[in-house]
Amino acid sequence: MNLKKQHMGIMFIVASAFCFSLMGLFVRLAGDLPSVEKGFFRNIVAAVFAFVIIIKEKNGFRFSIKNLPLLLVRAFFGTVGIVCNFYAIDRLVLSDANMLNKMSPFFTLVFSALLLKEKLKPYQVAAVAAAFVGSLFILKPSFSNVEFIPALAGFVGGLGAGLAYTCVRALGLRGERSSVIIFFFSAFSCIACLIMMIPVYEPISLHQFMMLIMAGLAAAGGQFAITTAYFYAPAREISVYDYTAIIFSTIWGFAFFGQVPDVFSIVGYIVICGAAIYNFMKNSEEYRELEKISGNCSEEDTDK
Repeated sequence: MNLKKQHMGIMFIVASAFCFSLMGLFVRLAGDLPSVEKGFFRNIVAAVFAFVIIIKEKNGFRFSIKNLPLLLVRAFFGTVGIVCNFYAIDRLVLSDANMLNKMSPFFTLVFSALLLKEKLKPYQVAAVAAAFVGSLFILKPSFSNVEFIPALAGFVGGLGAGLAYTCVRALGLRGERSSVIIFFFSAFSCIACLIMMIPVYEPISLHQFMMLIMAGLAAAGGQFAITTAYFYAPAREISVYDYTAIIFSTIWGFAFFGQVPDVFSIVGYIVICGAAIYNFMKNSEEYRELEKISGNCSEEDTDK
């Protein structure tokens, strides 16, 4: 992977973090509705967008049958991630809920190493570990009994998302189209949420409907951006940048709900941003060295 592709991957994953932070904001603004009901609206918008793109591509909804198990695993754990995340968003401070969900890059690295055999370099491990420590400063894991269940749900949501994104990476390496991956996941999630929604359905107001549609639009943008990001670069190179969503969520929390981060949260932001910058600088330095070595080798071959 060259440096240009890495930069593109970083750009898209930061864009996805921004979109997903907006999704969380709109989900919270939608008020008190069942998480599966919110999940249904979130995914039906993404499904429509993906379907339109598939039609425009004129390749139809075709995928390799050997990729079906990965598509199903991605869809199942992606759905688990969404429902658990929405449950946490409705019951925790917005930045805390988002932080729990943004454990997903850490899980993505773990699953990528286990399932895709992507080797992590020492400085990459250090950067992700630092980002994880920074997340603990923001989260301050001293939950009361009332918050334990939603916090646990948020943590499970991050795990589910991490495994889902690892599947996205694997599918990309196998040449599966991003529009097919997104449509398969969105359609699967819509059907699953619809089934679970029937016994707990609650009527929604116009305001709630508009907020859920906006959440769906933001999620669709985030989904396409993060899928594209993992096509450009492996998780070990870019997943740490997904933590920028915490910064965006903190801004929305302050602007819309009057939530002000404390000193520990600010320390967490500094640690996470520092880890991202450190990882980026080390990657850039490594690629410059590789290009220099490659250039020297080419010159030697020419001389011969």
